[in-house]
Amino acid sequence: MEMAELTALLTPEGLRLLDEVGPLESTADVASAVSRLRAAGNSPDLVSAVVGQARLRVRARAKFGDFASGMLFTRAGLEQATRLSVAARHAGRFRDAGLTRIADLGCGIGGDALGFAGLGLDVEACDADEVTAAIAAYNLAPFGDAVSVRHSIAEASDLSQVRGAWLDPARRTAGHTETRRVRPTDYSPNLDWVFGLARTMPTGIKLGPGFERDAIPPEIEAQWISVDGATVELVLWSGALARPGIYRSALVVRGDETHEITSEADADDVETRELGEFVHEPEGAVIRARLIGDVARRLQAGMISDGIAYLTSDAALTSPFVRSFRVREELPFDVKSLAKALRARDIGTLEIKKRGVDIDPAVLRTKLKLSGAASATLIVTRVGERRRALLVDRVD
Repeated sequence: MEMAELTALLTPEGLRLLDEVGPLESTADVASAVSRLRAAGNSPDLVSAVVGQARLRVRARAKFGDFASGMLFTRAGLEQATRLSVAARHAGRFRDAGLTRIADLGCGIGGDALGFAGLGLDVEACDADEVTAAIAAYNLAPFGDAVSVRHSIAEASDLSQVRGAWLDPARRTAGHTETRRVRPTDYSPNLDWVFGLARTMPTGIKLGPGFERDAIPPEIEAQWISVDGATVELVLWSGALARPGIYRSALVVRGDETHEITSEADADDVETRELGEFVHEPEGAVIRARLIGDVARRLQAGMISDGIAYLTSDAALTSPFVRSFRVREELPFDVKSLAKALRARDIGTLEIKKRGVDIDPAVLRTKLKLSGAASATLIVTRVGERRRALLVDRVD
């Protein structure tokens, strides 16, 4: 969204039209809305803004639920925004630490600030992009004087009145639509400044889950977060926000349930073992936090292969930190033989999971030409130099 579109939208007429248009679920809905709004004589900027926002509100439900229907977005801002359920957990850290007035430095569209304000915290927010800051101000307006939003860079912020800080450094090029990732050395604000701030006051720092582990300051708690199977972020906590004796954490959110495993350090891996009755796929947060060994010991499991994040066991145990599968059998791994075996078992719906092998599941599924009535999961992995294809059924 450009400033001209936002200016057209942030008027009584623009907001009324947005409410009237309602959610646009499909491209056909978008085309119909564009035609109708243009025929009514609305300006191109207003039509573009209204239709774009109506479409983004549909996409935003996954992160913001019912709140999305009253918010504004940019495409890039929505992609980078924290899920509201996760933002509420972050806010809980500040509240529990007694930090009731915080700075949100690089607030984006205001996703994290919504979580903070929703728990009764006062927030001083800023963003370096003028359009994004204006959208954040709109989204946070219901909280009144408890939240202020400025168009400013993080480094220029007056932090004398806050007791903690939250930062989400920009990890992509500037823009509201198509952006590309940048190297950590090009984050904004730069990481030297961010880590320096974390040494002077309690700070939470949101980063991508693939952030280089060697660049994490040793005195900081690192928490990786997975939500419904997707590893969404890494958060670094300093000062009063960091928990004593915890330096590695994996937080797993599944629907309304939340589970966490913590450690003072990376966990030692367990030994490899022969394929058992069950295969377990650790959550991405567990893998990133390098806590697979701790989870494996709880499951009485071993590694299928060195360097491959699949566990196997005979014990009928599972855990919120893994997805568990019961092994039916091992199948030959060449396309012709595999297709024949699946046809013989009447399998037409096949979930394909893989680790340690260079295959494209979508391409493999097309080559298999499945048409049966049954369903199953196929795990393709490697043991040494040998590929293995395991036909399995989900336990959890």
